[in-house]
Amino acid sequence: MEFSTEFDARIGQGDVTLTERDVTLLRAIDDLGSINAAATSLGRSYSRAQQRIVELEEAFGDLVARTRGGSGGGGSHLTGLARELLNRYDRLSAEFSGVAETAETVLTGRVVDRDGELATVKTVAGTVGALVPEYDDGDEVRLTLRADAVTLQSPSRTPDPDRTSARNRLEGTVLSVDAGQAVALVTVDVGGEVSLSALVTVASVEKLNLHRGTPVVASFKATATRGVPRV
Repeated sequence: MEFSTEFDARIGQGDVTLTERDVTLLRAIDDLGSINAAATSLGRSYSRAQQRIVELEEAFGDLVARTRGGSGGGGSHLTGLARELLNRYDRLSAEFSGVAETAETVLTGRVVDRDGELATVKTVAGTVGALVPEYDDGDEVRLTLRADAVTLQSPSRTPDPDRTSARNRLEGTVLSVDAGQAVALVTVDVGGEVSLSALVTVASVEKLNLHRGTPVVASFKATATRGVPRV
């Protein structure tokens, strides 16, 4: 079971997740009064935009009201539910951004292998992949990771083989949960006296009963982990 959002604010409902890309589409529909015009302005196909609206509505409810022909020429506009969802997304995004700017995990380690810009770095918390400039193997580096790039999962959840080729996984336990109005900053002990920060929604904290001592797996993309020489 997955506990969090990563990188941008997301709102989940069942198996469907409203992302920044969806928000951009809805706002374009609101501005232009047409799904077709919105898709064209965003460089997307009408059929895919229409299909995505259907998927979102099956999960969240009616989001786009459509009118046909008549003196007004027809068109589409957002429903009250869609505007409420966009307002919720804006609040969530603002809170994510504010916390993410200050919540950052720092790891130090030594480069033990590399494949182009991607390096394998051995740290006290475990071996992780990261974006590191062309330094020699054996060089010490300092890695940084934003809290909004981390996903928390149950240790019993089977990794998705399509998502793990360049993805780090560190096992740990929750140390603390600092909840705001929409999101919570979760601190996880991943070993080696290293505390890793992750952002999750408050709804997820309540639903999944995250608290001190909960075992989790912190997962994050190697491309979201940046390394610089350790000074």
